[in-house]
Amino acid sequence: MNFQNPDDTIVAVSTPAGAGAIALIRISGKKSIEITSSIFSKKLNTAKSHTVHFGQVKDGDAVIDEVVVSVFLNPKSFTGEDIIEIGCHGSAYIQREILRLIVSKGARLAAPGEFSLRAFMHGKMDLSQTEAIADLISSNSKAAHKIAMHQMRGGFGNEINSLREQLLNFASLVELELDFSQEDVEFADRSALEKLITAIYLKVDKLIDSFRLGNVLKNGVPVAIVGAPNAGKSTLLNALLNEERAIVSEIAGTTRDVIEDTIIIDGIEFRFIDTAGIRETSDRIEIMGIERSYEQIRKATVILLLFDLKGEKVNHILDQIELFRAQSIAADQHLIPVFNKKDEINESDFNALNSKGIFISAREKGNLDQLKSELLKAVSSLNTENDQLIVTNERHFEVLKKCKSSLDKIKEGMSQQIPGDLLAMDIREAIYHLGEITGTITNDELLGNIFGKFCIGK
Repeated sequence: MNFQNPDDTIVAVSTPAGAGAIALIRISGKKSIEITSSIFSKKLNTAKSHTVHFGQVKDGDAVIDEVVVSVFLNPKSFTGEDIIEIGCHGSAYIQREILRLIVSKGARLAAPGEFSLRAFMHGKMDLSQTEAIADLISSNSKAAHKIAMHQMRGGFGNEINSLREQLLNFASLVELELDFSQEDVEFADRSALEKLITAIYLKVDKLIDSFRLGNVLKNGVPVAIVGAPNAGKSTLLNALLNEERAIVSEIAGTTRDVIEDTIIIDGIEFRFIDTAGIRETSDRIEIMGIERSYEQIRKATVILLLFDLKGEKVNHILDQIELFRAQSIAADQHLIPVFNKKDEINESDFNALNSKGIFISAREKGNLDQLKSELLKAVSSLNTENDQLIVTNERHFEVLKKCKSSLDKIKEGMSQQIPGDLLAMDIREAIYHLGEITGTITNDELLGNIFGKFCIGK
């Protein structure tokens, strides 16, 4: 992101590109009121904050559009600056003309994320809160929305700041000891420091562990549908999606590539992946599809291992489940055996499988509610004790791991009774990493990388 003059007045369309009923054009900066007054049919110099005004945008005597103008005066605005929001009709032509007029009066087009950057620079929110804005915009499930909203309101940042404040207090005592090293005075109680470091370490470790859940809730829980050819994988995908997404055929090996789509179950997004049937084959294209199937298995959080009950023996199915569990399932993955075509067999012949998985009919959409319940259970098993404090941001995850490493060094240093000056260095390092999360510690490269990924107008 190119950091331009922060004193500039910036403008951007904040609604998605294209024609619609309404578009919103946002202006922020010292000249917002002056510029808007110069193109609006009413003067806004004496307008009060948080007021709405109806009038016309004019280019000289020519009326461009009838609009609604909202006024937000500093410091009680999103950016902490004077902000004007112009609600106009959604015509692409009208939007371009209003933008052209505003730029001609002295504003410049905003860079991606520049409004949020200004909010951060003016102390309206910390860095973790501004990052949560992007997550909130992209959230497409209840769970992702809940986490992003909580973080945007400062819940995660407050926890990090609390940990950092506790370390700062002890660091100051350790630093004070260094000033009185000749007198052999101890201001920082080492046993109290050890308890504090242990408590902070456990909290940081819990936040790191929560990233696994946070990442899948944010991006969708990856569910791989796996099985032999003609087990009904594509039929099951179509049944779950309630549409003909995948080709269904009696010919073995029809699915040659990975097919993916999403559904939302009780507010949680699941990404279902229909994989190529796993079997021995000499077909080069099918082999490539099978290789991709195993790649998706490795990435999946939940694996639906599908069996065609017609022509299958119970003992063979049980053996296949155990073999798959031993060879292909990682400790952090959840396996759900699914027995398909229950409508075509005598279930009493398969009683031995009752406790091993779920009986369904993909073709008749039978028992899919139970399957969905099992999927929700699989996700709930990933849950943390406090589902509010969940890490969803990969940058936060990486920084927390660095902080944990610093805390490890502090614990080791205390056990070896190292001098206070060396202990202070490790404490400062942990404090630094926590500050990176909330933006207490920043640099232009970090800010450019974060805000450069935002959409224009936000």
